[in-house]
Amino acid sequence: MDGIVDIVIEDARWEALGLEALAGRACGAALAGLGLEAQGFSVVVMGCDDARIAVLNADFRGKPQPTNVLSWPSEERAAEVFGDLPEPPEAGTADDPVELGDIAIAYETCAREAAEQGKPVADHVTHLLVHGLLHCLGYDHVDDEDAAVMEAAEVRILASLGLSDPYS
Repeated sequence: MDGIVDIVIEDARWEALGLEALAGRACGAALAGLGLEAQGFSVVVMGCDDARIAVLNADFRGKPQPTNVLSWPSEERAAEVFGDLPEPPEAGTADDPVELGDIAIAYETCAREAAEQGKPVADHVTHLLVHGLLHCLGYDHVDDEDAAVMEAAEVRILASLGLSDPYS
C-alpha cells in the first residue's frame, strides 16, 4: 500500500489529522476491495480548505461553492451500460504505476459534515477518499443504477476497514 498516494497538503489541519496515512489506508482498501494490486497504481490527494475547493468546483463543475471532495480521473473508465461495473484498469508496476487521477478534499466541509453526522472526522474522510478513488476508477452516482453499484462498493470497502455503512 505504501507509495500509491502522493500527498499535497495545502492546509496544515490535514497534517494534524494524518491525511497521508488515511489516504493510503482508504485507497489501498478500495483497490484491494476491487481485486486490484495497489502497488500498480498511483493517485494524487490534495488536502485543502473550503476556499480552494470552491475555486476548483467553480472551474471544473461550474458550481462556485465548497464541496467535500472532488476527483479528476486520469482517463474515462465508466461502464458503457448503466448499472454495469466499470472495466478495471491494467496495473502498472511498483516502479511505473498507472496514474488513476487526482482527488481534492476540503477540511472545513469534511469536519462540518462529520459533526452533523455524529462520526469521527477520520471516518468521514476515509469514506470520501474511497468515494473519490472509485470515481477515478469509473464509478459514478448520477444514474440510480450506477449509484447503487458505487454505494455497494463503498459499503463493502468501508466494512473491510471496520467502518459502518455511511448510507444507513
